[in-house]
Amino acid sequence: MAIRKGDDNVWLTVGRYLALMTLVPASIFVGYEIGDWLDGQLSTHYLKIVFVILGTVSGFMPMIRDINRND
Repeated sequence: MAIRKGDDNVWLTVGRYLALMTLVPASIFVGYEIGDWLDGQLSTHYLKIVFVILGTVSGFMPMIRDINRND
């Protein structure tokens, strides 16, 4: 991922990538917790997996968007 022309400050770039780096595990964790709660409420066993997948996809979307913006 290349630094864009307007990003002269290294700390702005580090902050942007640090936010993207923490977004993926946070999205997976939130997806797991929502799925676990729904599994308990609805007496199912598969919603954890569904929401972990949804959390993973939602965490990678901003990263893919940022990579495409740099190209």
